[in-house]
Amino acid sequence: DGKIYDAYVIYPKTHINEAGFVEHFVYQVMPDILENKCGYKLCIYGRDIYPGEDTASVIEQRMQKSRRLIILLTHQLINCKEPAYDQHIALYNALIQNDTKVILLEMEKIESYEKLQESLRFIIRQQGTIKWKKQHTVHLQSPNSKFWKHVRYHMPLKLKSS
Repeated sequence: DGKIYDAYVIYPKTHINEAGFVEHFVYQVMPDILENKCGYKLCIYGRDIYPGEDTASVIEQRMQKSRRLIILLTHQLINCKEPAYDQHIALYNALIQNDTKVILLEMEKIESYEKLQESLRFIIRQQGTIKWKKQHTVHLQSPNSKFWKHVRYHMPLKLKSS
């Protein structure tokens, strides 16, 4: 299908108190589980897209070469006044061009989705979110935990090479 990545990961990139866990999750936990243990290939800003590159065009190219978009929902992402460029492009691709499936990971308990942009609320109404719970931390590194099984269910099928 011409795709290089199984998923492009979108997460809040500004640094506040709770960002430590999100960055650890994005740069350590997700690659360990989804890449090392499950065989997927992720595209993560800061790891696969470097500062200094033509960020806008590289983000668009990498998203077009991804089968899924994973968006981490946090209070930080919800309360952000201006959504990040990658989030705009991702939602455009998913909703307008209808060519990429979105996986929403709710990393913190979110009481209300009212502050979210309408496009994200639409996706949540259509398919819901996969909720991260504090108790998942115990099984953080197990691909067989309920959380990771749910994520893998929404990921593209892995083709067995014979």
